[in-house]
Amino acid sequence: MASTGRSMLVSLLLFAVTLSLLEMYKAKFASSELMTIVGGLVSSLLFLLLLTFIGNYQESNGVRTGWGAVVVAELVALIVAGTVHRVCITTCFLFSAGLLYEVDKLSGMILVKSESQVRRR
Repeated sequence: MASTGRSMLVSLLLFAVTLSLLEMYKAKFASSELMTIVGGLVSSLLFLLLLTFIGNYQESNGVRTGWGAVVVAELVALIVAGTVHRVCITTCFLFSAGLLYEVDKLSGMILVKSESQVRRR
């Protein structure tokens, strides 16, 4: 498993690269209905990367990640999606909600697994 610092750096770099590519090709993403949906999907990946960065930053400072980090990451992703196309805002929100559900489910599974390992020892 990657350390907190390494994960934070990788998520920040991927966020910057994804943001740059999204802005470079925003005319392509706004060109058709399907590409507009893809633009929302890419924007929701920005949400996931930024949430990972914020969560790792807070963990390195000994603070638990809460709803504040989710709201900040979502607002940034929605603002970026709005620079591409108005419909990207809606699709970004929907895809981000799905990603957040899956991340929450995954973290719950990891928490249960780590608690069962602690009980064995």
